[in-house]
Order: sequence, then C-alpha cells, then structure tokens
Amino acid sequence: MPNVRFDRLASIYLFRPLAGVLGGASGRPLPILMYHGVRDGVSKAHPYFETRTSPCRFAEQMRFLRDSGYRAVDLKAVTQRNGELQVTEKPVVITFDDGYADFYTAACPILREHGLSATVFLPSAWIGRQRQTYDGNEYMSWSEVRNAASWGMQIGSHTVTHPQLELLSTQDVDDEVGRSKKMIEDRVGAAVTSFSYPFAFPQGNVAFVNVMRETLSRHGYENGVSTVIGTARAHHDRFFLPRVPINVYDDLKFFRAKLEGGYNWLRGPQHATKLLKRAHRSIVADKTSAGLAGLGN
Repeated sequence: MPNVRFDRLASIYLFRPLAGVLGGASGRPLPILMYHGVRDGVSKAHPYFETRTSPCRFAEQMRFLRDSGYRAVDLKAVTQRNGELQVTEKPVVITFDDGYADFYTAACPILREHGLSATVFLPSAWIGRQRQTYDGNEYMSWSEVRNAASWGMQIGSHTVTHPQLELLSTQDVDDEVGRSKKMIEDRVGAAVTSFSYPFAFPQGNVAFVNVMRETLSRHGYENGVSTVIGTARAHHDRFFLPRVPINVYDDLKFFRAKLEGGYNWLRGPQHATKLLKRAHRSIVADKTSAGLAGLGN
C-alpha cells in the first residue's frame, strides 16, 4: 500500500509530537473515528479520499484500541451539560456513515470480539425490510439494524436520502432531518439523538449552519458529527463535532497519530479548499446568470 505520503509522514513525525506537547492546555481531546465500508479492495481515489477499510485492517485497529486502554463510548456519554464535552478518561467514539450491510456482517463481529461499540448513521430511505442496493452498495435491513442495536450499537440519522443539505430549501432540510429520525425510531424502537452530516460540511456558510443547528435542536437531536477533520474538544459545537477519517491505508503508526491529534493540522487546508471551491461555484453561477440575462435582451 502507498504509505509514503506527505500527510502520513507529517502527521506521524511532526504533528503528533507537537500535539502531545501543546494539546494539554485545551483539555483532553476526543477522537471520533469516521468509517464507512468494511470490505476488501480499494477505490480509484487517492488514499486521502478512500473510505473503505479491509476487515483485516479494521480488526488490527480495534485490537490496538483495546490493548491501548481506549474505551468506546457513544456521543451522548460525552455531550452533557449544555452540550459541552465531558472527557475524563481515555475514550474513543467509533462512527460509521451510510449503514452499509458490511457494518453488520464485518464490523459488528470485530467490534464485539474486542468489547467495543460504535454508532452507525443511517440514510433511512435506503434501509428496507430486505437489504437494498444503491450505486453498487448494499445496505442493512431493518431487522439487522435492530440486531445491531441489541448488541449495544447506537443508531443515528444520516438524513432520509443522503442529499447535499446546503443546496435544499429550509423546508426540505427540515424534512430530511425530522423524517429520518422518526423513521428510525419507529422501526428500531429507541430514541435517535445523534446526527451525521452527509457530504462535506459547509462550515463557511454561517447562515446555513445556524439554520441547521436550530433544525437539529428543534427535532430533539442532542449532538452530531461532521466531516471536518480533527479530534473534538470542549469548545466545539456539539451538533457538528469534527471527526478523524480512517481507512485501509492507516497502518498502526498512522492510526495512532490520528488518534492523538497528529492529523488535526489538515483542518486548515481542508477549510481553505472548501472556501476556494465555494468561490469558484459562485463565480460560475454569476457568469451563468449574466449569460442568461444577456440572451434575454
């Protein structure tokens, strides 16, 4: 696997040691790990964008957590009193987006073997009485979701249809957030209090973030996670907590660096890239509008 990468080397040998020296002043960090599929093979994407983790690699990572004294907790256990993080031990939150069937068939057995639990976020429309397939991915059935919950896995919402919420109307955002929660609660029989934001989180769009926060709160969510890179701390917004992306390319040195804050430095470049893309889209939209206006004259 191509482990000779700048982000890996910088995280392991520069930023992880710095995080250990500088991190204590702002309190103990909480690593919230972001997984997607647990299956063999890789996509054609650059390792930075890979979302798959092989069962073998995942088992290695879970064994490391257990043997290193980490305790898997859910988001509710650490977001208390006005949503502030209460991090007093050596916790880790393990999360899975999308509700793929391999969470049930591959990840759950490994988690249970190592005495760990996780939160899986479901796009509720893609979960059915039987397993359903969309875009080449197979999703859990409702009976499998209920089984996972009975094993101690937490179930959260990932909207109804996994849209880019920023592009929707306020009413459609409300529907995606509220209806997903109700669908999952009706079929699982347990309260849904956690939300995972699909796609890249638009932290630069302050007005939208405020609408999103109010919508989540109004529907009874207590916390949520985003795609923003980093370990979580007390000052972070409880509805959009940062996470650490994990994939098959993360050997134990890289995995440990990510757990201990060595990957947090990428939050800045990630945010800058999002701002540049937003500016480019705005320029393109303005040119398109100007062109259409010209055609109408």
